[in-house]
Amino acid sequence: MPETTLAPGTANAASVAQRVLRHGRYETMLMLRNGEQLVLAVVLPLLALVALTFVDLLDGVAPSRIDAAAPGVLALCVMSTAFTGQGIATGFDRRYGVLTFLSTTPLGRVGLIFGKALAVLAVLVVQIVVVGGTAVAMGWRPNLVGAAIAVGLLLAGAAAFTSLGLLIAGTVRPEATLAITNLAWILLAAAGGIVIPGSHLPAFLGNIVQVLPSAALGDAMRAALIDGTLATGAVVVLLAWAAVAGTAATRWFKWT
Repeated sequence: MPETTLAPGTANAASVAQRVLRHGRYETMLMLRNGEQLVLAVVLPLLALVALTFVDLLDGVAPSRIDAAAPGVLALCVMSTAFTGQGIATGFDRRYGVLTFLSTTPLGRVGLIFGKALAVLAVLVVQIVVVGGTAVAMGWRPNLVGAAIAVGLLLAGAAAFTSLGLLIAGTVRPEATLAITNLAWILLAAAGGIVIPGSHLPAFLGNIVQVLPSAALGDAMRAALIDGTLATGAVVVLLAWAAVAGTAATRWFKWT
């Protein structure tokens, strides 16, 4: 039976679109009311934004440090919410039986994944307003043509990282999800090319990170918001991660 087909006795259930929207709203409120999620989604990116304007790690990337830092920090926001935040939340949902309960409803696996994706997008809007607004107050002047490109890049990044977070949370033990997603966030934020370009990392590391979704999103955001260009190669890498991880998450996600 397809995931979106109603089981016997559920003929009065809401439509697929309504179920996804309602679950997305539920997940959004959970994320915005969770203090740990807000620290991960807003506080840490803000600290990174401010810190990068006081050190010389990004000198030479853009005319000013804030211009170099802001695109990568916005990409970091996506990874924080879509990958680590959703991964941890979903892992705890499995641990405490919430997913088991949801599996008895008409929501279905696809509805659950799309509902969580909607919640990520809603929180991402909040992040852009807060973090982007702070950057502008600090003197950030993004390329206006590139700003339109960046919107599409953030959506592609959200799709890729949400899929990766749900793939991990839906396939490994809940206890391991917390460790994997937190460790991955630290490693990718420090040396994954998302905040610091691969060209500013040691040569052997710079070549490796080019195939990671973190570097792809960071590089594409910098190209768009600093130069107003579309980094085609980075976009291809990002979309490939979104397609592969999305297919895998839909196929292997476990409710228990």
